[in-house]
Amino acid sequence: MTNRRTLLVVFGAAVRPDGSASPALARRVGYAAADAQADPRVDLFLSGGVGTHPPSEAAVMAQLLQHAVSPDRLILDEVSADTLQTVRAAASYARRHGYAAIRTCTDAYHQPRVRMLFGVMGFASRPVRMVARGPKPLQAKMWARELAAIPYDMVAGVHALWRHRRG
Repeated sequence: MTNRRTLLVVFGAAVRPDGSASPALARRVGYAAADAQADPRVDLFLSGGVGTHPPSEAAVMAQLLQHAVSPDRLILDEVSADTLQTVRAAASYARRHGYAAIRTCTDAYHQPRVRMLFGVMGFASRPVRMVARGPKPLQAKMWARELAAIPYDMVAGVHALWRHRRG
């Protein structure tokens, strides 16, 4: 049962102490909004629980999108606390609702791990192209962090899939 719609998964980022979006979160939402406005067949899976500061990352994203995208195209995942949880939740939702395609909206340094995890879950995905922002040392730090996380999440993702299939 394919519904010919695309699920665009928007990965969370920090919420500031005053409850507003961090620059990374606002940037991701901006790219996701543009994608959804360009194609009415795109639904947005907004993912991110409550981090250091409330409200949830998903709720902040929904607030930013309130005048840009119809609420019936927003799916809030306010439980997922990390990349693997987000991918598992989005893959499960996409499977249950028969989405034809998955797109991923996150920073370039995060895309290889996200796309690898969707592959482990049985989904091909395409990235939303985002322009890198921030100082070069910060970008290098984020790429290094992601490279270190890939082997861990590969093992964790395969293990989660194995547990799910066993029972």
